[in-house]
Amino acid sequence: MKIVRRIGASPRERGSLSGDTCPDIFELSDGNFAVIGSDATAALDSELPADAARADYERIVIISRETLIRAKADIPDV
Repeated sequence: MKIVRRIGASPRERGSLSGDTCPDIFELSDGNFAVIGSDATAALDSELPADAARADYERIVIISRETLIRAKADIPDV
């Protein structure tokens, strides 16, 4: 599995002062997506709706609204 491309604008393009660390979305060679974001598992785990579940190895990650909106044009329809 490898990162194929960034989805959306880079952190620098979104205004990150250092351009080094910031939420990010990547498309992977297997067709899945990887997300860099803030771990909010502890804060949001109990807030999940009844029909949602998280495995022990999964985390709830927050990315900024701007990160997702700027990625929208790069997300494939299928």
